[in-house]
Amino acid sequence: MRKGILEYCVMQILLRGEVYASDLIEELQQANLLAVEGIIYPLLLKFKHEGLLTYEWVNSESGLPKKHYQLTDEGKQTANLLADELHALLNTTKAFEAKSVNDKPETNQEK
Repeated sequence: MRKGILEYCVMQILLRGEVYASDLIEELQQANLLAVEGIIYPLLLKFKHEGLLTYEWVNSESGLPKKHYQLTDEGKQTANLLADELHALLNTTKAFEAKSVNDKPETNQEK
């Protein structure tokens, strides 16, 4: 499940526009979603092979080129579909939580 959430969060970050992998990694680490940065590169490669993102090499301030990632139109559609699915799933889990709270049997202390 955590992998799916990571994929979702990466796509949401990429929805904002072009991003360097190092910036993506930093944001995910700050959110405690990424312990090892090496996991991000296979995920980005997977997205590229699926046609969800593209990249271009851009010279950085240090002079070394860095990959600049961005979602394709298909990637944007996929990110939005994932968001819809996640929101539906969250609504479903909230409904179960509400039912669990409302249907708790009374204990002797509550009587």
